[in-house]
Amino acid sequence: MKAPVIKIGNSRGVRIPKVLLEQCGIEDEVNMELLDRKLVISQSSQAREGWAESFQSMNANDDVLLDPATTTDTKWDDEEWEWE
Repeated sequence: MKAPVIKIGNSRGVRIPKVLLEQCGIEDEVNMELLDRKLVISQSSQAREGWAESFQSMNANDDVLLDPATTTDTKWDDEEWEWE
């Protein structure tokens, strides 16, 4: 499909037919990237996208912390923290 590039102020734009937007799941926002001299427009990622997979991976790895544990107690640990 060919589409004209139109002037929008100092920029340029392309009108995307509604049916293509619906088929791609594009609503209000898109991601644009340049790959191998091609402009790729895709559905914008959702907040927390990929979290489920990350949690599954973490669980599969014995639920290991990603940051190293601290080895020394701090003043806050000794005076403020309530151990039960």
